[in-house]
Amino acid sequence: MRFDLTDLRLFVHIIESGTITGGAARTHMTLASASQRVIGMEESLGAPLLLRAKQGVTPTEAGRTLMHHARVVLEQIERMRGELGAYGAGLQGHVRMLCNTSAITEHLPDVLSSFLVAHPRVSVDLEERPSAEIVDAVRAGHCDIGIVSDAADVEGLRHFVFRRDDLLLVVPRGHALSRRRRIALNEILDCEFVGLGQGSPLQELVAMQARRLGRRLFFRVRVRSFEAVCRMVEKGVGVGIVPRAAADRCAASMKIGRIAIADAWAARCLLACVRREDDLALNARRMLEHLLSAAPAGA
Repeated sequence: MRFDLTDLRLFVHIIESGTITGGAARTHMTLASASQRVIGMEESLGAPLLLRAKQGVTPTEAGRTLMHHARVVLEQIERMRGELGAYGAGLQGHVRMLCNTSAITEHLPDVLSSFLVAHPRVSVDLEERPSAEIVDAVRAGHCDIGIVSDAADVEGLRHFVFRRDDLLLVVPRGHALSRRRRIALNEILDCEFVGLGQGSPLQELVAMQARRLGRRLFFRVRVRSFEAVCRMVEKGVGVGIVPRAAADRCAASMKIGRIAIADAWAARCLLACVRREDDLALNARRMLEHLLSAAPAGA
């Protein structure tokens, strides 16, 4: 039984995409060539690796075992590349990161750009996902580092505070509440809200807290970004709840007021999480160290 690195990468890509076609595309291979490689792997093993259906493919028990070992081997290769790169071998490093909306829009741009300037031979794959999906991806080895809300279940992962991410109420300047410094959710449930779109984890969090109080939020409009929420609030459409970093940034150019939310659930942190630091390739470890060293005091 002999599988090469291309076989292993192809198989991981097939399982992650759910189809041989998708795996072939991600491996930059024709469908015919990918299919032949899978058949060759199954013949070499003497057992099927995939269950094929019209909707796609799923791994057999043997396939799941291969998937586990393939990821270990590929991660070790990436770690070797990163460590050799430190000796000037000219090899390029690669870091895979998944981050929630607040992290990717408000906190990462400056930190990430400074890392890339300091490490010109390292590339970063950065993708936005909900926190719950991110922790699952970190556990499964689909990414090196995840940045999530501290409301996510990070059991079994190594995690570190990256940034404070408290939620604030934003109101139009001159609003009846604008002189308040702190306010509880139950005091604003009669307000009209500007919210994020359906499926937004932050919006689901706020809606859940309202339900616990036996109420529902009334949304005048839903928009796609924190900046759009603040812009609508500035125009007097309603009030909104956004992370402090977004509120502070928008308040510099918009006529909005910011009010701390007194409820405990609004005091949040962003966590950087990994499976184990020792399992990270050199460049991923460098990225984690950079993220944590860039965290402000008291974050």
